Amino acid sequence: MRVTKSPGLFSSLLLLLTVTLLWSFLHAFGLYWSGLSWQFAIIDSAISNLLNVFVVFILFNALRFYQPTPKKLFYVFIWNIILAKAVTIIFSYLFEHLFTEIFIQEKALINSTLIFRVAYETFLLTSFSLFMYLWNNFKSQQESLMRKSALEKISKEAELYNLRQQLQPHFLFNSLNSISALAGSQPELARKMIQQLSDFLRGTLKNDEQQFATMTDELEQLRLYLEIEKVRFGHRMNTEIYCEYECLQMKLPSFILQPIVENAIKFGLYGSLGEVFIRIKILCKENYLHIQVQNPFDFLVAKTQKGTGFGLNSVQRRLFLLFSRNDLLKCEADEKEFTATIKIPQL
Repeated sequence: MRVTKSPGLFSSLLLLLTVTLLWSFLHAFGLYWSGLSWQFAIIDSAISNLLNVFVVFILFNALRFYQPTPKKLFYVFIWNIILAKAVTIIFSYLFEHLFTEIFIQEKALINSTLIFRVAYETFLLTSFSLFMYLWNNFKSQQESLMRKSALEKISKEAELYNLRQQLQPHFLFNSLNSISALAGSQPELARKMIQQLSDFLRGTLKNDEQQFATMTDELEQLRLYLEIEKVRFGHRMNTEIYCEYECLQMKLPSFILQPIVENAIKFGLYGSLGEVFIRIKILCKENYLHIQVQNPFDFLVAKTQKGTGFGLNSVQRRLFLLFSRNDLLKCEADEKEFTATIKIPQL
């Protein structure tokens, strides 16, 4: 046996009474149409269905909280037969003692149809029990799906939050190391970098609870990030950002650009002594926001770089969790250039 939650008691009883009244009318009409007097038809229907309501109410309360397993449905059927016999015996007893003198001719009819009444009552009670079983089973499955969906949503949100939290320390440690290096030799530049880092983190905290941001807000955060990196790398780092005007109000996952650009800086500038150009192109195509980040790439230098590629992996994972798709991040590399492209569906 397993505990299940059923429909509300008041609404269920109201439905039961409505169905009983309708069925009583049809029952009485059927008896009258078969040739019996309308008085007998009404009394027969009233007594039978009042007894049925009482028995169904017992079944309703029995099945309202406890649902039999499929293997135990046979026992429910046996109980329905017993209840059907009890209803028929009570009906026969009431008719024998209350209405025999009025319906003398019908008495023989009642006695000869007792077996059919038992079969009818069994069918009626079994149908109701089967309906309650199927309804409770349906509700149980619906609630199970809802709980599963809620758990998946909580798990997904927790993983997304964890991914975002893992990205921040990596960038923060790099920035603090740079500030530490500048503090002795270039204190003014160190102070500037501290202010920029403060502005960046303030924006991060402000938008931390937002799953999505506009392209305008994302570009502002990216600008603060690039200014900090510009202090670290000086004239060696050059960025070029092109964004179509129509894209500025489009939505994208917040802080999705930073790890991609950070990856471009890592593999574009580390190991290089000359000037490096990082190009960011943002376009609107077919209800998608296309973001392309390009940086110089040297395969031999890339092989010597330390790291697990967590930035791009985190972007791939976030996009999958948010959109349930694995084709939204594409990375291509040739002998001189690495290109990362993401597509953000506009829901």
